Amino acid sequence: MIYPSIDKLLNMVSSKYELVHIAAKRSKQISQTNFLQMPAKKYKSTKNIGKALEEVTEGLIKIKK
Repeated sequence: MIYPSIDKLLNMVSSKYELVHIAAKRSKQISQTNFLQMPAKKYKSTKNIGKALEEVTEGLIKIKK
């Protein structure tokens, strides 16, 4: 099973396109700065894009409307 689920993610953002944009931008930030908003052991994913999606699910990324 893929974590986090798309249903849970879409409750946090309004569209799939916005989700992709946010996750890609955060993933790029992670790769450039190596800054994580949670302890590294708390992430289930090993890739930056997965970590970015987990941060969205946890509500650590604020979405401006």
